[in-house]
Amino acid sequence: MVKFRPVRGATVNRESTRFGLAERLADGDWLDAVADIDGAPPPLRTTVTVETPRTIIARNQSPDVPFDRSVNPYRGCEHGCIYCFARPSHAYHDLSPGLDFESKLFAKPTAPDLLREELAKPGYVCRPIAFGTNTDPYQPIESHWRITRNCLKVLAETDHPLTITTKSDRVTRDIDLLAPMAAKGLVAVALSVTSLDSQIARTVEPRAPHPERRLTAVRRLTDAGIPTFVSIAPVIPAITDHEIEHIVERAAESGARGVFFLPVRLPHEVAPLFRAWLDAHFPDRAGKVMAIIRSIRGGRDNDPDFFSRMKGQGPWAELLRTRFQIAMRKHGLGNERIAVRTDLFRSPRGAQGELF
Repeated sequence: MVKFRPVRGATVNRESTRFGLAERLADGDWLDAVADIDGAPPPLRTTVTVETPRTIIARNQSPDVPFDRSVNPYRGCEHGCIYCFARPSHAYHDLSPGLDFESKLFAKPTAPDLLREELAKPGYVCRPIAFGTNTDPYQPIESHWRITRNCLKVLAETDHPLTITTKSDRVTRDIDLLAPMAAKGLVAVALSVTSLDSQIARTVEPRAPHPERRLTAVRRLTDAGIPTFVSIAPVIPAITDHEIEHIVERAAESGARGVFFLPVRLPHEVAPLFRAWLDAHFPDRAGKVMAIIRSIRGGRDNDPDFFSRMKGQGPWAELLRTRFQIAMRKHGLGNERIAVRTDLFRSPRGAQGELF
């Protein structure tokens, strides 16, 4: 499956040697010579490779995240969000966290079968499974592969709880599965909205659906009885932070149960990619943006420490929190947390069957 799209997020295809891999020549070097002769190179194509993992539930023990397991139907993400903290994962496979991450994608079509097998294992203890914690489960290729939808079918069949975080209104295509689960208290959805400005959104998240479509999705999900939240993640100082109050207002108008936000994080290879992006798109304020980010992150481009990485520190971080809380109170939103039931789970009927 190959398709053409005109816009990308990363401005470079920066390589990584963080995992001890030998540095290689950039695949696109020859394109520069072609461009000198024949003009601009052709648009970068998106390719999808089938991946066959042995397991599909990823576990984590991070004390500052509200889930201990997740499912990622895809590796890489075509949305191309420049700040995506999942970009460094491509380096582990000797691919660039830059353009490779958003153009060389991997799909896991066996995910639903693997999920069923893992849920059927003796001793499995039910906890909410998070979708969208690494790459978006509703990125454009989901329309073709439908791996996320098929995983939802397994969870619906077994009354297994889940949460979904996405930037795409494609999630509404699965309302037929999500609404009955929501009626049982088994699902909650968070739509990420980082900017309401079309130009900024197109630059920061070039292939994600328009913010208005995401807010419309919040209304549709809410009207279907599905608990839906809005995530302002991340907030980028001097680029999107001025929109916090307006996004909270629009989220409330769209029926969101709650809103939360996170300051931008720049782990590993994301920092140099983000800097290059700033130089290309916001050269007038690149220095200011990075100075504020460093002030929030204790003088570094990124703060990897548990808890503080999610909140930030210093006057700027405190100002963001104060503005956010005032906006929440103004628009009648509390601090409701995402919560789903775990007591309805029924082990799937697999090869072992149900003896009783």
